[in-house]
Amino acid sequence: MTRTVAAAALALSTSPPTGGLDLLSADDNNIDMSPDDRLQGTLDLLVLRTLADEPMHGWAISRRIRERSGDVLQVNQGSLYPALHRLEDEGWLSAEWVVAETGRRAKVYTLTAKGRRACEREERGWLMFVAAVTQVLQAAL
Repeated sequence: MTRTVAAAALALSTSPPTGGLDLLSADDNNIDMSPDDRLQGTLDLLVLRTLADEPMHGWAISRRIRERSGDVLQVNQGSLYPALHRLEDEGWLSAEWVVAETGRRAKVYTLTAKGRRACEREERGWLMFVAAVTQVLQAAL
């Protein structure tokens, strides 16, 4: 089961704010998430969000993430392809071999309905995490 980065990062909290969501419920979160799992969850979200726009092959996914991040995020093949296989195993992506314009075979990944729901859920969690960290950072100024 893929875990959200937001849930792991918000594991610093011990109780939900009044009227807020309990992001530490045992059903959805793992307090003991390692830094590697946090990074994996971030990559999963980036891949899912990139494929929400259109189906792509691996190299195009990596290039799109790099372009959208202003060349800050560069996903190497050693990280990307295991993530794609993991997401495919989760049922969040489907894949099909096609012949590219260059005449080479390429595996094109498409976001499934289950993957689209996961992407939306992961994105909401990530945005909540970023907002919380931003509040802490701004309060420290």
